[in-house]
Amino acid sequence: MAKIAVIYWSGTGNTETMANAVVEGINEAGGTAELFQVSDFDKATLGDYEAFALGCPAMGSEELEYDEFQPFWDDTKELYGDRKVVLFGSYEWADGEWMETWRADADAAGVNVVDTLIVYDAPDAEGEASAQVLGAKLV
Repeated sequence: MAKIAVIYWSGTGNTETMANAVVEGINEAGGTAELFQVSDFDKATLGDYEAFALGCPAMGSEELEYDEFQPFWDDTKELYGDRKVVLFGSYEWADGEWMETWRADADAAGVNVVDTLIVYDAPDAEGEASAQVLGAKLV
């Protein structure tokens, strides 16, 4: 059974809703999901997980949240190895450029990103279903 960490930052609750749906998808597909706010995840336990779902909304001018999530990402992006990773988050303006930038950074670091998901504003039923499918891809 795959042990998967779902690590996220959420300011308005939209990305948290997505994270919960990712957890549901992992569990329904037969994996074991553990949910963490990024500030509560111990980077020393990274090796305990077989896959990762990382969630962060678009902030500022299309960037990752800079106080907690960006430092976490910078500290860990070289450590995922060949383990599966999905990236997800919500946005309320522009066109999702932050995810394209994040994905390019992940690719440059050698992260095995199997998929990404962005949802405009609060996830509706379709957005939550897409997040569940995203989670299932990690199992």
